[in-house]
Amino acid sequence: MAPSTGYAYAKDVYSALGVDTEAAMKRLAKVSISLHCWQGDDVGGFESAGDLSGSGLAATGNYPGKARTIDELRSDLELAYRLIPGKHRLNLHAIYGDFAGKKVERNEITVKQFQSWIDWAKSLGLGLDFNPTCFAHPKAASGFTLAHQDKAIRKFWVEHCIACRKIGAAMGKQLGSTTVTNIWIPDGMKDVPVDRLAPRERLADSLDAIFKEKINPKHHLDAVESKLFGIGSESYVVGSHEFYLGYAVQNQKLICLDAGHFHPTEMLTDKISSVLMYVPELLLHVSRGVRWDSDHVVLLDDHLRGIMEELVRGDFLERTHIGLDYFDASINRIAAWTIGTRNAIKALLLAMLEPTDDLRALENAGDNTARLALLEELKSLPFGAVWDEYCRRQDAPVGPAWLEAIRDYEKQVLSKRC
Repeated sequence: MAPSTGYAYAKDVYSALGVDTEAAMKRLAKVSISLHCWQGDDVGGFESAGDLSGSGLAATGNYPGKARTIDELRSDLELAYRLIPGKHRLNLHAIYGDFAGKKVERNEITVKQFQSWIDWAKSLGLGLDFNPTCFAHPKAASGFTLAHQDKAIRKFWVEHCIACRKIGAAMGKQLGSTTVTNIWIPDGMKDVPVDRLAPRERLADSLDAIFKEKINPKHHLDAVESKLFGIGSESYVVGSHEFYLGYAVQNQKLICLDAGHFHPTEMLTDKISSVLMYVPELLLHVSRGVRWDSDHVVLLDDHLRGIMEELVRGDFLERTHIGLDYFDASINRIAAWTIGTRNAIKALLLAMLEPTDDLRALENAGDNTARLALLEELKSLPFGAVWDEYCRRQDAPVGPAWLEAIRDYEKQVLSKRC
């Protein structure tokens, strides 16, 4: 099928600025984004061990049709993948194992509970990423896990994280695509603590024990994720950005930057190049906090564009693992995946359609007038026609056509879920 007239025009417009739209689309097709399984069922999982209270997490809304079983979740995901251009990944939490109705304690999980996920991912050509679930459990009821004062409780969570690393490594090896296993914990205090140091010393010791066994980086990479505050940990979070950044630099682990885990005036854009000077690779959790880490669906806004521009301008894509992290239960959950992921890809394409070398040359020459002028002119170029052509070539719906597929699925499938 020949390109549309609109794309032919857009190609010429960008070419006049030295931008090759064909090369940009080819480059974009190589980028995989990890969709987060927990958007599909409001962070419920399949072990029925507990709720989100005390974890600093909250899924708000009661839109009908959330996934209740593994089969339902996979069916919903498969629709989302069909509506999103490109080949992507899935990010799993440990509570999403295939437990077959049996109680399996978290420190005893093995690849057995995730083999069906691996087989499913292989059938679709997807990579998998993984996360220990250090919340929604009786041993996390105090709000402390890896930094808990009780040695036995710390040991339980250390064992859980070790088990998750082994599962992640098995995923990466079987799928031939490196799995990133990311550790986030809710540990913190509602009010001001007297001793801020001791919990962090315990957390460092726990992490050392978790990471003691070396794993082939072709199969598995470790990441640690900070947070500014959470519900119930407003005054003090053990795993702060400063703590994890120091730990990641010292131990050469991936640092996970979550767009919702910083002060609302802080942008990831300025953190990316600084962090990548000292750690080998980066994990991004792209989210949208509104006043707090409220995990809203990602918009094509300035923050998202800034993140993707920095990855492209700095040539950081090869060292960055991009995942999404939000859970909106107030709208159709499959639409939430689709909107957010398509926006993340749009932002990447916009960045790839920028004449970065020319802009850098203007900056280096001190011609900031021309730099600003060109950056502003780029905003009115016919990007939409290039995006539509990319979707068409990737056999994904063009424009809002994807919404009709979701409405039909909601009528035929979601509406029948109690």
